[in-house]
Parts: sequence; C-alpha cells; structure tokens
Amino acid sequence: MNTKEYISSGIIESYILGHASPEEAGILECVMKNNTEVKTAFEEAQKTLEELATAQAVTPPNDLKSKIWAKIQQEQTVEEIKPVVSTDIPAAKPQEEIKIQGNNNWKIFSIAASVLFLLSIAGNLFWMNKQSGTKEEIAKMKTEKQSQELAMQKMNQKMKMFSNPEMQMVMLQGVEKHTDSKAIVFWDKKTKEVYLNAESLPKAPEGMQYQLWAIADGKPVSAGMYTDEKDSKIALANIPKAQAFAITLEKQGGSNVPTMENMYVMGGV
Repeated sequence: MNTKEYISSGIIESYILGHASPEEAGILECVMKNNTEVKTAFEEAQKTLEELATAQAVTPPNDLKSKIWAKIQQEQTVEEIKPVVSTDIPAAKPQEEIKIQGNNNWKIFSIAASVLFLLSIAGNLFWMNKQSGTKEEIAKMKTEKQSQELAMQKMNQKMKMFSNPEMQMVMLQGVEKHTDSKAIVFWDKKTKEVYLNAESLPKAPEGMQYQLWAIADGKPVSAGMYTDEKDSKIALANIPKAQAFAITLEKQGGSNVPTMENMYVMGGV
C-alpha cells in the first residue's frame, strides 16, 4: 500500500475520532514520524473535522449542556487516576509513552466530538420545533386574512345597500330588556324583497334563531329566518306591504307567531 492509498484508507479519520484499534493507532503514529505527507494529511483532516464540528455546533438547552459537560469532567477524572504500581516495573519506552498520551488526548477529542454531535441533534430538534411553530403562525395568518377579507366583503355589501336609492332603510331599536340591541331592514321598493343587517344582535343560543316579522294591517307576518351567512346579502322574504318590522328569538326553524317576551328590536316604516 503506497502513501496515497494509506491516506485515503480512512485510518486517519478513524484515529482522530478515536475509533482506530491500538495496533492501527501505533502504526499511524510511527508513520507520521517518518512520512511528512501522511503527517500533513493528518493535520488537514484534524482541522477539517474540527471546523465541521464547530460549524454544526448550536446552543442547546441549559440542562442538556450541563449534563454533557459533567460527563466530560467525569471522563477526564477517570483518566487522571493512576494505578499504584511497583517500583520494580521498568519504565515505559518513549514510543509507548507517546502512544498512550496520544490515545488519551484523542479519547478526549472523541468525547468532545460526541458532545458536538449531541448538540447538533439538539439544535436540529429545536429548529424542527421552530419550523412547526412557523407553520402554525402561517396558518393563523391565513385564517386572519380570510376573516378580514370576509369582513371587507360584508362591508362592501352594506355600502351597496346604503348607496342604492331603491333601498328603503328601516332602523330597528331595542325594546324593554334589550335596549342596547339594534338592526337595520333593507326593503327593496321595486322587488319588495327584505334584507336584514343584524350583526349587532347578541349571538343566538344553541338551538335558537332570530326571526324577522313584518307588521301589516296590525298583524305580524313572518319575514324569514336570519343567519350570519344571509346578513345584508340574501333576501329573507318578499313583503308587499308593512307598517313596521320586528325581530324575535325563536326555536331553530322559526315560529308561526312571534314570541312577544323574546322580542329584541322593533321599528316603524
């Protein structure tokens, strides 16, 4: 195996990440002492991996960072503990000292690389959560925009009603317990169709609905059932003549006669 094949074999990267076996690490350390090209490749690989790890680093939650740092300190403490040995054991050879020291240093670097990897995962999770939050914000903005567009359409429809000379407006004022309530009846002079603007009335309870009444010849005549979708844009009924209009709250679907105690507004033509 020539020098280029040895460099491209991946042994250098494996050594830096602490995955090389003791035999592989020993051979690489020996080769680096005698081969400038391999040593240069080692330094470049080391720099590249460090830059990559730094680029991937993100700020993690405080509790995760403290736990990981405590783990590193624990590993370092274990490395610093030296076993009691007999003075009769001969001193290690210089090459063995370099090998042990190198393995210990890169073991710490391996731990640091693992830390950066965990921080990267934490950062990715944070980014994913942020992206999810962004999607929710976009959906919320779209909903708000649709509501604004609907409100604008209703406003434009009302303006058309107000500006139409063929429309007769009848103001309905609150009665008795509902003095703050109000509504507007738009009565087309040509077609005799009636439209109702009743957005100012309280929201009808579940199972109940507002009903419009026309008072003709002293008798109440149903002028249709009101819904939010019909407000100011869909005719409720055709009323040939009327002296007044009123609105009562009835059961869903309406009533044949008005419930007088549930009358909210009334106004004369």
